[in-house]
Amino acid sequence: MEAKASAVENFEVNFNATSIVKASGPLPEPHILTLSNLDLLSGRFPVTYFYFYRSSPNIEALKNSLAKTLNFFYPFAGRIIQNQSTNEPEIICDNSGALVLEASANIPLKNLDFYNLDHSLPGKLVSVKSELDFPLQVQVTSYTCGGSSMTFTFDHALGDASAFAQFLLSWSEIAQHKLITCTPDHSRHLRSRFPPTYHPSLDETFVKCSLEEIVNIPTRCILLKRLYHIDASSIRRLHKLACVNNNSKKITKIEAFSAYVWKLMAAAIDEGHEKCKMGWLVDGRSRLGGRQNQNTMANYIGNVLSLAVGEASVEELKQGSLSEIANNVQVSIAKATNEDHFLDLIDWIESHRPGLMLSRIVLGKEGPSVVVSSGRRFPVAELDFGFGKPVLGTMSSTVEKIGVNYLNQRQSAKCDGSWTVSAILWPELVAALETDSIFQPMCATHLQL
Repeated sequence: MEAKASAVENFEVNFNATSIVKASGPLPEPHILTLSNLDLLSGRFPVTYFYFYRSSPNIEALKNSLAKTLNFFYPFAGRIIQNQSTNEPEIICDNSGALVLEASANIPLKNLDFYNLDHSLPGKLVSVKSELDFPLQVQVTSYTCGGSSMTFTFDHALGDASAFAQFLLSWSEIAQHKLITCTPDHSRHLRSRFPPTYHPSLDETFVKCSLEEIVNIPTRCILLKRLYHIDASSIRRLHKLACVNNNSKKITKIEAFSAYVWKLMAAAIDEGHEKCKMGWLVDGRSRLGGRQNQNTMANYIGNVLSLAVGEASVEELKQGSLSEIANNVQVSIAKATNEDHFLDLIDWIESHRPGLMLSRIVLGKEGPSVVVSSGRRFPVAELDFGFGKPVLGTMSSTVEKIGVNYLNQRQSAKCDGSWTVSAILWPELVAALETDSIFQPMCATHLQL
């Protein structure tokens, strides 16, 4: 154990090379891509996905496949600037390129601290260089064991998790010399009705804000970035408990998981709080495709996210059964999983332009809150870039300030029903989650390294 701890403490990463990869063409003429209304709701947060492999790539082959991928996803090779007239960001599609960093670590993968992302991510697995002209940055890190990690950092203005999944999956298909299964739609056509109309309840969930407000979100404590493994047996147990007395309703596993986390948070927060909230990111692609054809937006590249928010008293969360709380979760999520909600949200944004908008709980305006994001469709084991399948794939962010606890769930690369959960949490919620065996700190043993 002492040797392992020493290796973790001495973890260093040296950056060896930097290059700019451009789309190989042919491409549309340089043009400006105006963001849609829902793009303005997601802010300008950096979103990072990182994957670990037992082998290392041929860098030149990898960059060549990236150049081919950027032919299809050409906005990802552009620049994002603030339009001084509209005070809103826009994408300049001029093929400036994506930034690729090559690095080497001084330890084998088995000695990496997979649990404490605060130790492993900033300046190591994710460069802290302020390369703001590159909305897509890729870092390839090699380890002494011959393994590697690939880190992909996107500006949220490029898209959401579904858009990034399509990009990464397409890149892996091209790297394996396969035909891509996605024909990306860069239309950003989500515009408001005329005149815009919306349900007034949206004013309770979302708020107009500036980039400065997002950057300077007030935080009550230092946020901790952690990575957990959850066994399939634990997920099944939570699901079974959440389904008690809910026989007429199909409670999902993520709803059961949410109920468990919400109940734990209620027990962990200060006694002065009477209520606490939970939010769930909802993808609107299947809701906005029209009731007759819900697959028309499957390849839409951009942001199509909303946030469903539920509220409960601390007392009812403490005293309530998992099935009762899961029912509350389901009812809360259902309010945002329909076409009318997204059409209203697009109109709400139109009524508050120009500028950026964000949910109140993310800005820290709603007291103790936690947001859960389910990535069950996000590719993990599928991301083979020509040198083998990953042993771990997940996400995090280099953002230092956020006004809410955040949990992101992914299927394990082992495809055995277990989950990987990335977390950005207050210290007291970290302590609460680790009181039993469900949230297991991620380690090399879980990855069979």
